[in-house]
Amino acid sequence: MGELFRSEEMTLAQLFLQSEAAYCCVSELGEIGLVQFRDLNPDVNSFQRKFVNEVRRCEEMDRKLRFVEKEIKKANIPIVDTGENPEVPFPRDMIDLEATFEKLENELKEINTNQEALKKNFLELTELKHILRRTQQFFDEMEDPSLLEESSTLLDPNEVNRPAPLRLGFVAGVIGRERIPTFERMLWRVCRGNVFLRQADIEDPLEDPTTGDHVNKSVFIIFFQGDQLKNRVKKICEGFRATLYPCPETPQERKEMLAGVNARIDDLQMVLNQTEDHRQRVLQAAAKTVRVWFIKVRKMKAIYHTLNLCNIDVTQKCLIAEVWCPVSDLDSIQFALRRGTEKSGSTVPSILHRMQTKQTPPTYNKTNKFTTGFQNIVDAYGIGTYREMNPAPYTIITFPFLFAVMFGDLGHGLLMTFAAIYLVVREKRLMAQKNDNEIFNMMFSGRYIILLMGIFSIYTGIIYNDCFSKSLNVFGSGWSVRPMFNPRVGGNWTADTLTGNTALQLDPAVNGVFNGPYPIGIDPIWNIAVNKLTFLNSFKMKMSVILGVIHMVFGVSLSLFNHLYFQKPLNIYLGFIPEIIFLCSLFGYLIVLIFYKWVAYDATMSKDAPSILITFINMFLFNYSDPTVKPLYKGQMILQSFLVILALACVPCMLIVKTLVLRRQYLWRKNLGAQNFGGITVSNGPTEDEAEIIQHDQLSQNAEEEPEVRDFNFADMAVHQAIHTIEYCLGCISNTASYLRLWALSLAHAQLSEVLWTMVMHIGLSNRSIGGFVGVTIIFFFFAVLTIAILLIMEGLSAFLHALRLHWVEFQNKFYTGQGFKFLPFTFEGILTGKPED
Repeated sequence: MGELFRSEEMTLAQLFLQSEAAYCCVSELGEIGLVQFRDLNPDVNSFQRKFVNEVRRCEEMDRKLRFVEKEIKKANIPIVDTGENPEVPFPRDMIDLEATFEKLENELKEINTNQEALKKNFLELTELKHILRRTQQFFDEMEDPSLLEESSTLLDPNEVNRPAPLRLGFVAGVIGRERIPTFERMLWRVCRGNVFLRQADIEDPLEDPTTGDHVNKSVFIIFFQGDQLKNRVKKICEGFRATLYPCPETPQERKEMLAGVNARIDDLQMVLNQTEDHRQRVLQAAAKTVRVWFIKVRKMKAIYHTLNLCNIDVTQKCLIAEVWCPVSDLDSIQFALRRGTEKSGSTVPSILHRMQTKQTPPTYNKTNKFTTGFQNIVDAYGIGTYREMNPAPYTIITFPFLFAVMFGDLGHGLLMTFAAIYLVVREKRLMAQKNDNEIFNMMFSGRYIILLMGIFSIYTGIIYNDCFSKSLNVFGSGWSVRPMFNPRVGGNWTADTLTGNTALQLDPAVNGVFNGPYPIGIDPIWNIAVNKLTFLNSFKMKMSVILGVIHMVFGVSLSLFNHLYFQKPLNIYLGFIPEIIFLCSLFGYLIVLIFYKWVAYDATMSKDAPSILITFINMFLFNYSDPTVKPLYKGQMILQSFLVILALACVPCMLIVKTLVLRRQYLWRKNLGAQNFGGITVSNGPTEDEAEIIQHDQLSQNAEEEPEVRDFNFADMAVHQAIHTIEYCLGCISNTASYLRLWALSLAHAQLSEVLWTMVMHIGLSNRSIGGFVGVTIIFFFFAVLTIAILLIMEGLSAFLHALRLHWVEFQNKFYTGQGFKFLPFTFEGILTGKPED
C-alpha cells in the first residue's frame, strides 16, 4: 500500500546470460517491460559493438518494409491490423525474413519499372493520337479559301500571280497548357513573326508516368519556311519541354497512322490492366501481414540494440548486463529469465544478482489507465526524487475539485460528464481506430480527468445553485415575500407594492420573512437579487481562502512523511515544525476568524460585525486603538500578538539556527573517529569504519536540502537557507493570494454564462408568437455552439490551467522537489502502439 503514495523501491541487478539464451531472455524481458538496461560500453563506438551487423540487417529489413508500406498506401489499400502481438522470431529466422522481403521488394520494383515504362509508352501514344486528330483538323481548316488568301500574304507581292504555291514546313507536338502564352510569345520574338502557331487543348488530363499526377496539356502545330526557322523552333520547343512527334504530311498517311496508334493503345491498355491487377494482388497479400512483419523486425532490432549495451565475458560464452528493476517484481523477472532459457534450449540457467550501489535509482510509479493522466500532470512539473511522496494520489481528488470550484455549473458539468462517459465507454473502439488528431488524442488520454472534473462541477454547481446561469428552485426559497408588515417600508406590502417597486429589501431580522436556511447550496432568490454579486463575491472569496490554506497546510504536512522516511530529524525540528507553525499562526488563524464570524454574528448583528480584512491587517501592525474596528472576541489582542510573535520567532529558526546546527554537525563529523598517536589508538567515539558509515549516512540524509561536499562552506549554506526561508515565508502570503483565482474564475464563469443567456436565449424567449418559436429554435443553435465553444472549451481550458498552476506552485512546492529521473524500462509496448523505439 505504501508504494501507492511514493515511488517503487528499485534495485540495481546484474544479469549473467548464456550466449545462446541471451536473445530469448532479453525478448522475454521486453515483453514484461520491468527492467531498464544500463549501457556498460559507453566508450565504445556504436559501429564497433558486437551485434552491429544484426542491427544493420534489421534496419535494412525495416527499410524494405517501409517501401512496401508506402506502395500499399499509394494504392489506397487498407493495412490489416488485427491487434496481434506476434512472438519475436528466433535469430535463425532472420535469413528467411530477409529472403521474403528481398523477393517482395524486387517484385514490386520490377512491376513499378515495367508499369512506368508501359505508362510512358501509353502517354506517348495518347499524345500522338491527339496530335494526329488535331493536325487533321488544322489542315482541314487551312484548306478554306479565305485562309489560303490570308496565308498568301507571306509570299513576295511581285510573285503572287505565280501558279506554284508556297510549301511550308511544320512541326507538331504537345506542351503543358500553362506554358502556352509564354511559348507563343517566345516564338513570335525569336522568329520575328515568321511562324504560324495553332494550338488546341486536350480535354482529358493525362497521367504523368513518373509522379502519377494528372496534368493538362495542349496540342500545337507550327508552320515555318526554311531550315533556319526549323532549327530555332525545335530549340524553343526543347527549352519549353515540349514533346515533338512525327506527323505525316498527307491525310491518307495520317489516317493510317492514327488507326495503327489506336490499335497499339488498345493492346497497351490491356497489358496495363493486367499489370495493375497483378500489382494489386501482390500489395493486398502484403497488406495482410505487413504490420506483423513490422512488429517482428522492430522487436528483433530492439533486442540486438539492447544486447549491444551488455558486456561480453572473456570466455565469449556469457553476456553481463546491469539493470534497474523494482524490488517487488524480482520474481516476475526471474520467471521471465527462466522462460527465455527454456525457449532457447539452453541448459545453463540465467543468473540475477542484486548489487549494492550508492547511485540514485530511477523513479518508477506504477499506474493504470485511471491514474496515468494524473501522474502525467505531476511528471510534467518534474520527475519525483527517488522514494519521495508522490502527489498523484492526492491530485486525483484535489485537482478536479479545484477545477470545479472555478467551473461550478450544473449544466456545464453535465455536458462535460456526458462527453467523458462517451470516451470512457468507447475507449477500446477508439483506441483501435488510432486517430492521428493530436487534440483528440490529448483529450482521450485525459478522459478520466475530464470525467472527474465534470462530476465535481456538478457538485459545485449544486452548491452555487447555478445551471446555465439560472437557479433551480427545488426546495422553495427560504425567504418569504408574502404581503406583510415591514417597519422599513412603514406598512403592509401589498401586491401593488411588489409590482410597483423595482427593488425591495427583505430584512432577515423581521419575523416571518426568513423561513430558515436553504437545504443545499445558495438560495435561489439570490438569482434575482440586486446585491447578488456583492453577496457571492464575499462568499466565494472567503471560500477560496479557506480552501487555499487547507490545501497548503496539507502540502506542508506531507513533507513530514518525507522527513520521517528519509530519517532527517533536523528537517523535522528546524524545518517542518517552524513552517507549519508559521502558516497556521497567521493564515490558519485567518480561517478561524472567518468561521467564527459566520457563527458568532447572525442577521440581527451583521451590521456591527467588524471587517476581517482590517482586523487581519491590524494584527500585523499591532494596531488595536482604532475605534472603528471592534474586537471579535475577548482577549483578541493578547492572542493575536502572541501568534504574530510566534510566527516571527519561527523565521530565525529556519534562517539561522538550522545553518548553525548543520555547521556543528559538519565539525562533529570532521573530528569524529579515532586518534592515532604513535600507533596507539585513543578512541573517544566510533571506529574509523564506523565513522565513515556515519558520515556517509549523514551526507545522504542532507543531500536533498543542501549540496553536501567534503569542505563545508558556511557562507554558501547560509545563502541557500536564506533563499529557502524567504521563499517559504513570502510564498505563504503570495500563495494564499494566488488561491483567490478560485473566486475570480468562478465569478467570471458565472458572469459569462449569464451574459450569454441574456444576449442570446433571452431574445428568443421574450417573443411569445409563432415566429418566436421558430426564432428560439435558431437562437438555441447559436446558444449551444457558443456554450460549447466559449464556456466549455475556452473556460474549461482556462480553469484547467489555473488548477494546474495551483498544484504545481502552491501545493507541490511544499513537499515535492521533483529532481529525479524517470524509469524507462525496455519494453515492446511502443512497437505495438506504432511508436518504434530508438
